[in-house]
Amino acid sequence: MNDWRGRSLGTRETTHDETRAILYALAVGAPASALDLVFEKNLRVLPTFALTLAQWAPDELGPAGAFDMSTAVHGSQRLRVRKPLPSAGTVEMRARVGEVWDKGRAAVFEVVVESDYFDATWSIFAPGEGGFGGERGPSSQRRPSTEPDRTLTLRTTGNQAALYRLLGDRHHMHIDPEAAKAAGMPRPFMHGLCTLAAVTLPIAEAHERHPAALSELDGRFASPVFPGDELTIETWSDDGAILFEASVDDRTVLSGGRAVFA
Repeated sequence: MNDWRGRSLGTRETTHDETRAILYALAVGAPASALDLVFEKNLRVLPTFALTLAQWAPDELGPAGAFDMSTAVHGSQRLRVRKPLPSAGTVEMRARVGEVWDKGRAAVFEVVVESDYFDATWSIFAPGEGGFGGERGPSSQRRPSTEPDRTLTLRTTGNQAALYRLLGDRHHMHIDPEAAKAAGMPRPFMHGLCTLAAVTLPIAEAHERHPAALSELDGRFASPVFPGDELTIETWSDDGAILFEASVDDRTVLSGGRAVFA
């Protein structure tokens, strides 16, 4: 597995227009009243839109033979914003495998994508690929021991996964009931990146920030969210950052969350 560390995944240019940026905002839950997110006049692009542009990079790793794509899962995500994305234009990206952590029965592959606009890191949990004698890597961020500053509610919509997959992640398990059952799920479920982006909207509003001003974002995908689920989001202020967790009923779905708004 150490042979994968630092391996280049190549470069790619992606071109987007205003329609794609607006579709993204709607797919992650922006309301029609948020005109600067859904109307081409004075449009601001949500920073998490970058993750749809860079999705090609983690998708390269499985076919390259790093792990079994049928069992690997997206464990966590990091985003660091360098400058705002244009409402329309071309973004050049370069990707590589960062660290490969040995968790014993599994390995965690970090896929790093860099551009002039953002840096993003996918952590892919690959069962059966551990035990190669590598370092375990950092532990997951623990829930704060204090009571949350705010408790928010977010209701996902029944068509949210169907909309989000139009941005590029066309894995069948998010739309096809049979594919979801084959993946061990009772029905199609939300993309983790859609859920992570969606929670930044009420967090920004509650903390009197603009969601397009997001500059840093981290989150771990603890369990799946299904379209129509209602999320409870708890937040803590932490030296300029906002820590958060999200749950459905008593089941944690996002943990180790951290957001910074410029």
